[in-house]
Amino acid sequence: MTVVSTKTASEPVKITDLEDYLFDLRGYLLLENAVDADHIQQLNAALDPYVSMELNQWRGNIHRLKAHEIHNIVEAGEPFERLIDHASWISHIRHYAGHDGLFIDEAFVNVRGQGGATRLHSGGHKRRIRTQFRFHNNEFRCGQIVILLALTEIDAGGGGTMVIPGSHKSNLPHPAFIDGRSTGGSVEGIEGAVEVQMKAGDALLFVDCIAHGSAQRRKAGERRVAIYRYGPHWGNSRYGYQPSAALLERLTPQRRRIIQPLNPRRNPEASIY
Repeated sequence: MTVVSTKTASEPVKITDLEDYLFDLRGYLLLENAVDADHIQQLNAALDPYVSMELNQWRGNIHRLKAHEIHNIVEAGEPFERLIDHASWISHIRHYAGHDGLFIDEAFVNVRGQGGATRLHSGGHKRRIRTQFRFHNNEFRCGQIVILLALTEIDAGGGGTMVIPGSHKSNLPHPAFIDGRSTGGSVEGIEGAVEVQMKAGDALLFVDCIAHGSAQRRKAGERRVAIYRYGPHWGNSRYGYQPSAALLERLTPQRRRIIQPLNPRRNPEASIY
């Protein structure tokens, strides 16, 4: 079902021919042990102050946009900044999204308790340019590559992410999109879907047009995942979040180029306000 792709490294890892084959075939890879235990602990500690936020509340530059989603999480401190160009996946991101420069159009955490689930969504049949899977002239040119990093163990009953392998190339919608099974609840029981169980520190890499969602969490406690979605440098923030001046100032040049690949340019004598 999955492939062990990498372990934490100080230098970006090399993509193997098998990974390319399986990513092309299935639309996803599992990167085991991508982030070490100390870093995972730091991420959870940095996240803890924001978990109690109410819907639509801001705390500094962090925003709870949805019931289970805390957005603009890259502003939550250095542990989250370190994920921007993490060595375990940045070579994969550049390889699959293309080498024209990158942009993170969405960075958030999903914190879900018992009973929570994500419905089935996306699918190659929609042919959306923003999320597309493309391979041309022996190069991958995907519109969006997602890193879903497990901050807690997600085992049986833990509400694991579910994907339909190969659906990133589908020409027809899954019948679940037609008969209403995709409109609510979990992806469990939908034909062709597989659940990806993960240890804390594992990262699931997938092209965003793969049909995906999650199983229902049946266990007590929290399922925590960090989601960074990468695309070409000319993309735009999905929900309009803009990096703070403080974040841009403390980022390394390489990370800043991913968070703000194009510097704003306007007549300094003119004002848009």
